[in-house]
Amino acid sequence: MQTVILYTDGACSGNPGPGGWGALLIWNKKEKELSGSAADTTNNRMEMRAVIEGLHALTKPCHVKIHSDSALIVNAFNQNWIKNWKKRGWKKANKKPVENQDLWKEMLDAMEPHNVEWVKVKGHSGHPLNDRVDALAVNAIKR
Repeated sequence: MQTVILYTDGACSGNPGPGGWGALLIWNKKEKELSGSAADTTNNRMEMRAVIEGLHALTKPCHVKIHSDSALIVNAFNQNWIKNWKKRGWKKANKKPVENQDLWKEMLDAMEPHNVEWVKVKGHSGHPLNDRVDALAVNAIKR
């Protein structure tokens, strides 16, 4: 199984407000940038959309190392929150519905053919690849 590195980020001008997402796929010393926007959204939705679109860009099952500065997304998988949400019928521990269920489910579907590993990156800390996808997301808002 080929290993692909995926960096993702989302941005929002206002929250909610116009938003953008960026993704960078790296494999075999090749790179592919992706980005997009939404007129009225939230930062979390754009963070999630970046992951989904990055995974959708893959044409065959891969080992994917997803690097994200979204603690929500990384913790949802690395700390098994998502498994618990599903067990509780998409409810959090406080019994309130999980926000953005549509995108969580879409992300799970996009992950299905792949072996996914989650890596937390500190945002806005000078990490060049994270800064790059942040720039993609911010620039997508302006388009």
